[in-house]
Amino acid sequence: MTEDNNNSYYGGGIIQKPVDDFQQIQEFFALCGRKWSWFVISLLVALFIGAVYILTSQPVYERKASILFKDESSLSKDFGMFASMGVNKGRSNLYDEMITLKSPIYMVDVVRALHLDMNYTVNGRFHDIVLYGKSLPIDVTMVDLGDEDYAQMNVRILDGNMLELSDFKMNQDKFDNKTIKTKLGSITKTPIGSVMIKPTTAFKGKTDKPILVSKSKIDGVTKSYVSRLKADLPERKASVIDLRFVDTSVKRAEDVLNTLFKVYNKKWMDDINEQAINTSHFIDEELKLIEAELNDVDADISAYKSQNMVPDVGTSTIMNMNKAETTNAQLMELSNQLFMARYIKKQLADENSKYKVLPANSGIESNSVSQQILAYNEKLSQRNAMAANSSTNNPLVAELDQSLNATRQAIIASLDNSIATISNRMADLKTTENTAKGQIAASPNQAKYLLSVERQQKVKEQLYIFLLQKREENQLSKVFTAYNTKLINPPAGSLSPVKPIKINVLLIALALGLLIPMMLLFLMSHMDNVVHNRKDIDALSIPFVGEIPLGYKKHSGLLSFLNKRKEIRQIVVKEKSGNSINEAFRVLRTNLEFIMGKDEACRTMMLTSSFAHSGKTYITANLGMSFAIKDKKVLLVDLDFRKGSLSSFVDKPSIGIADYLSENINVIDDVIIKGKLHENLDIIPVGTTPPNPTELLFSDRLSELVNSMREQY
Repeated sequence: MTEDNNNSYYGGGIIQKPVDDFQQIQEFFALCGRKWSWFVISLLVALFIGAVYILTSQPVYERKASILFKDESSLSKDFGMFASMGVNKGRSNLYDEMITLKSPIYMVDVVRALHLDMNYTVNGRFHDIVLYGKSLPIDVTMVDLGDEDYAQMNVRILDGNMLELSDFKMNQDKFDNKTIKTKLGSITKTPIGSVMIKPTTAFKGKTDKPILVSKSKIDGVTKSYVSRLKADLPERKASVIDLRFVDTSVKRAEDVLNTLFKVYNKKWMDDINEQAINTSHFIDEELKLIEAELNDVDADISAYKSQNMVPDVGTSTIMNMNKAETTNAQLMELSNQLFMARYIKKQLADENSKYKVLPANSGIESNSVSQQILAYNEKLSQRNAMAANSSTNNPLVAELDQSLNATRQAIIASLDNSIATISNRMADLKTTENTAKGQIAASPNQAKYLLSVERQQKVKEQLYIFLLQKREENQLSKVFTAYNTKLINPPAGSLSPVKPIKINVLLIALALGLLIPMMLLFLMSHMDNVVHNRKDIDALSIPFVGEIPLGYKKHSGLLSFLNKRKEIRQIVVKEKSGNSINEAFRVLRTNLEFIMGKDEACRTMMLTSSFAHSGKTYITANLGMSFAIKDKKVLLVDLDFRKGSLSSFVDKPSIGIADYLSENINVIDDVIIKGKLHENLDIIPVGTTPPNPTELLFSDRLSELVNSMREQY
């Protein structure tokens, strides 16, 4: 027999039939309805926690800016006359630009430009309030601290432009007991070094709350700001990158995006100008050498003509000379390209020049070589900038070095192919030239010599003019180089914070407020093995005996904490009583009589349970009383040797069944309490609590006692 939570007791069995899932769902929701107070309390607690979270969380805002990256066609439209000279370079891959914009190399310049390592806050009602821009009354400079130092202090603005500095901290040291008063605009010696505090345009005099001024490490601030910057492509076919930045200050988020755009453009211009400067140095050096060689050739020709009085070449050789000149012109052009290819190859192979930018305008007709040199220069500029901001041991620098080495080998291979091609073409042209020379062989030897020397002169002149032209183009590139970006959407965004979002927090709190009690009730319902109502035993394959209401009222809802199980030791069955409890015991008695039938041997019943306070005593006493009222002679035997609950109805006598079974008493009538509760109801109490109750239950005297009592009751 088990006690239920719905005011009933049941008889049950162990063979179970399948239970309808829909019935289980109905019962679960019915349980939720009975425990409605759990949901009310859970919702109130969850909403309260959500409201506290909203109030105590510092709002975070997002600002978005869109940057257009120009391609070669748009740059050519802006600078048409210079585009043919190779002044403007096409944009690189947008994914590379996204990585570049998020690089710490760029963000550290933003942090330094905006002094973002300095942070100003005041205590608010629920969270700290960040001061920046128009809300910041003072500007603090910690003169003696470096990029790797951390410090903070409290600044209180007093009357008369006076300041009170206190609660100093620097790195691991604290100076809580130190207080210093100073004036605005003056340099003050403090435990954290010299400090200068200047008023801003937002300065309004005395403040009620102190301002917490903290200086963080540049590296840590940079990492924090990089982590809050997001870059993505709104459309794959568009040349636009969207930058998003989140911060507790709207103005600071806008300033970060604007400054990042300016820093990117500045570094772009620095890279272009560096290439132009290196190219200019190379051209100037080559012009000096060629100019000296031209002077030597001119002097040689002049001296030879003066000595040998060489006349002009006759008209008979004009046609052959034209053919030779055409061949010479082609050889000159190929010679220029061959010279530039070998020079660039030499520079690439030179270890001392491995980190120098290659000439941008090489004159080599190979488009693949020109594109490789352009990509190499861009990657080299990125590597040199990164090495300057960190060190050559930086993993990113080492990775770029490996990429540069591979690019060098690729360029050298391309140059070798170009040199071989140019050499083959020159060999063919020289064959043609030799044919023309053979036809001129009839001319005087002096004419041959002059022809050779003049050809060298023309080669040098063409190379000289070529380098002069490239120098002018290079100078123009420094003046007319266009930015490769355009800010098409300045930083903007909603005034509503992106975190915390109130409606989302409240919805989550609402969901948790409903989910938590449902989960608890679900776990309780699946872990509960108590019979709660008659439906719980409908699946068992044994007969239903009876249903007995509890003898006390159970509270539910907010008063459920009063609902504690307690042992009921009272006789509720009365003669001539028609209440529900008496009727329930009469039904139980009738069903038992029906089960026992007319078998005279079926006169003994045992009521037991696997756990305490399940109602064994209550059922036994009242069921015995119901039989006694019907003029049945009933004997109740208390075999609960440890508690003796049934014996409490007869005030727990000192002798009882335990004394009889342990053979301390030989006559059973000496321990039977007769007629105390009803004239037809006798009780055998426990008596002395035995040390070996299990052994007594296996005693032969117990079975003999049961057999003998069947004849009397």
